[in-house]
Amino acid sequence: MAKSYEIAVIGGGPGGYMAALRAARLGKKVMLVEKEYLGGTCLNRGCIPSKTWLKNAEILESMERAKEWGIETPEISVSFGKMKRRKDEVVTRLRNGVSLLLKKGKIDVYEAEGIVEDEHTVKAVSEKGEERIRAEKIIVATGSSPALPPIEGLASVPCYTSDTIFDIESIPASLIIIGGGVIGVEMATVFAALKTKVTIIEAAERIIPAEDAEAAETLAKALKGKGVKIITKATVKRLTKEGESVIAECADGQGNPLIVTGDAVLISVGRKPNLSAVRTIGLEMNGPFIKVNERMETSVPHIYAVGDVIGGYQLAHAAYMEGIVAASNAAGLDKRMDDKVVPRCIFTMPEVAGVGLTEEAAAKAGLRVKTAKFDLAGNGKALISGDTGGFVKIVYEEKFGEILGVTMVGPHVTEMISEASSFISLEGTVEEMAGMIHPHPTISEAFFDAAWKIFE
Repeated sequence: MAKSYEIAVIGGGPGGYMAALRAARLGKKVMLVEKEYLGGTCLNRGCIPSKTWLKNAEILESMERAKEWGIETPEISVSFGKMKRRKDEVVTRLRNGVSLLLKKGKIDVYEAEGIVEDEHTVKAVSEKGEERIRAEKIIVATGSSPALPPIEGLASVPCYTSDTIFDIESIPASLIIIGGGVIGVEMATVFAALKTKVTIIEAAERIIPAEDAEAAETLAKALKGKGVKIITKATVKRLTKEGESVIAECADGQGNPLIVTGDAVLISVGRKPNLSAVRTIGLEMNGPFIKVNERMETSVPHIYAVGDVIGGYQLAHAAYMEGIVAASNAAGLDKRMDDKVVPRCIFTMPEVAGVGLTEEAAAKAGLRVKTAKFDLAGNGKALISGDTGGFVKIVYEEKFGEILGVTMVGPHVTEMISEASSFISLEGTVEEMAGMIHPHPTISEAFFDAAWKIFE
């Protein structure tokens, strides 16, 4: 007789394990099936490994800058092996933490591939065989995989994706990064700090094209200052191996040929959903992704979907909340996902953070808005830390002053963006922000200073 649960979760990444924990806390009998490691892409091959390496990059830059501040240091050397081991230690510790949380929640974890056979049946497939599990509700959280563009010769050159770059054996002398989105610019920051000659090739008019144009311009200037070459409005047509080098044959915006040479290639052009668990049940799709409503319900009754598999922001913290919403509704509550307050963070140097609408998005939506901006060149803490190349920009509704979006560029702004999220969630106004007392000297008071611009 098949085992029976109230809620079955397929996928042990942020959306999946958070859904399982929420359902368990609501008193439901829960199982979770994961075919690889708990923690998903974020913990094992994404957010955590990349931010661990970015911390290395930050320390390296600080050590190099120390001489300008009267601190003499010996010549800096890097042990890439130790860098990788530290990354692995951080990942293992957090993965064990997820396992402990699931154990405390009395959630049954199956080490297997989960396949949805119908709205109440999950097949768990492992080396031990197959097992069918009955469930009243099913939450699909199967994540995504790196998308590979149709480039001729891709399989014949040393090529990495965001999943495999952390397995690279040594620091390359030069690296071609195809794609200037979040992953591309973060990895460019890491390898530039390691003295790799980095070239970013981006098809759009600018790097991080989904973010504020001024933020992209500021980040591009900073990356170029670190020696990163940025080529925009260009596509890679062909990759070939010539000795120890990789040759990227590209075309610019006018179709003119362009050649870029490197020792290795990193592909970072986006991610595709993992759909093998749901191919036979007739789910309605939103392009390549599973279509859901604001309750995270799919087109098939009793089946929910969360995380990268539904598209959208494809961020771990968005998946957390989607998992909470799905589990709450699967347990009989009524909860809805509000994605207008999902913060977007890029952990480069300087960092870039945003929430809500950018200035361009507001204009495209036909909204009557104004902006208020404060440059960090006038911020005391930024001057102290030597990081003045950033800003805070507020996009607010013209008539009532409601804050619709905030973009921040500067040191540690990813730690500050939640304040903006709170204001947008509570429908706060720019005038109310201008009345908030912020500590001095801090980078965070630049938010206040930007709001204060409305009185000029």
